[in-house]
Amino acid sequence: MNPRSFRYVENGPVAAITLDRPETLNALTFEVYRELTATFRALAERPGRIRAVTLTGTGRAFCTGGDVKDIIGELLHRDAQGLLEFTRMTCDLVATMRALPLPIVASLNGTVAGAGAILAMASDLRVAADTAKVAFLFVKVGLAGADMGACHLLPRIVGLGRATELLMTGEFIDAAEALRIGFYNRVVPRDGLEAETAALVDKLVRGPAAGIAATKAALDREATLGLEAALADEARIQAGLMAQPDFREGFQAFMEKRPPRFGGASE
Repeated sequence: MNPRSFRYVENGPVAAITLDRPETLNALTFEVYRELTATFRALAERPGRIRAVTLTGTGRAFCTGGDVKDIIGELLHRDAQGLLEFTRMTCDLVATMRALPLPIVASLNGTVAGAGAILAMASDLRVAADTAKVAFLFVKVGLAGADMGACHLLPRIVGLGRATELLMTGEFIDAAEALRIGFYNRVVPRDGLEAETAALVDKLVRGPAAGIAATKAALDREATLGLEAALADEARIQAGLMAQPDFREGFQAFMEKRPPRFGGASE
C-alpha cells in the first residue's frame, strides 16, 4: 500500500486516500487510475483491520477528470483497441469501488467534474464543501454521458429525470443544488469539511462491519432483481446475520441502554 500518484494513510480503522496534484486540480492520469484500482482491490483482501475509506483531494478541487496532457492527448493517437482498453480500465475502477465490502466516503473539498464526479458517484456517501460544484462533463467534449457506469448509478441516486439532465447537458450545479437533489449527503462550510467527514466515518466504523458490507452488496445486487428475488435475497442475508455475535450484542446493548460494541468496531 505505497502508491506513488496519491497519498495513502491508515488512521486506525480508516484508510484515507488523498488525490494530491493540486497544480492540475487533481486531474487523473493513467497511473492514478491504475493505483486507485489496485488500492481498492488490496483493501478488499484485508478484512477486519480497515473499516472505512475516505477519498478527498488537496487544493481547490476534488478532481476535475482526466489530465489533458497525460490522458486526452494520448487517447487521440490510439486505435480502436487501445481506446477500448482505456475505457475498460476506467470502468474497472468503478467496479472495484462498488465491490469493496467497506463504505467509501467521498470528502469533496472543491470542484467535482468529469471522472471526478464519477469517483464521487461510485463512493457510498458524499460530504461536500459548500464550494464543491459538480458536473458530468462528458458531452462537453463530444462524448456520451454513458461513462464509467454513470447511466446505471446516477439515476439510482438522483432519479432518472435529474440524471438525464446532468448527463445530457454536462452543466455544473452548485453544492446546494447537489444536496437538494440527493447527490450530496451533506454540505458544510469548507473549514468544517474534515470534522463533518470524520463524524460520519466514526458512525460507520462503530457499526457492524458485516451488516454494513451486506447492505452495500445488496444495494448493488438488487438493482437488477425483481421484488420477489430481492425479498428472497434479503431473507437469506438477514437470517445469516441473525446467527452472528453482532446481533446478540445489538440486542444486549438495547436492553442495557448502552451503545453497542460490535466485533472489531472502534472503541
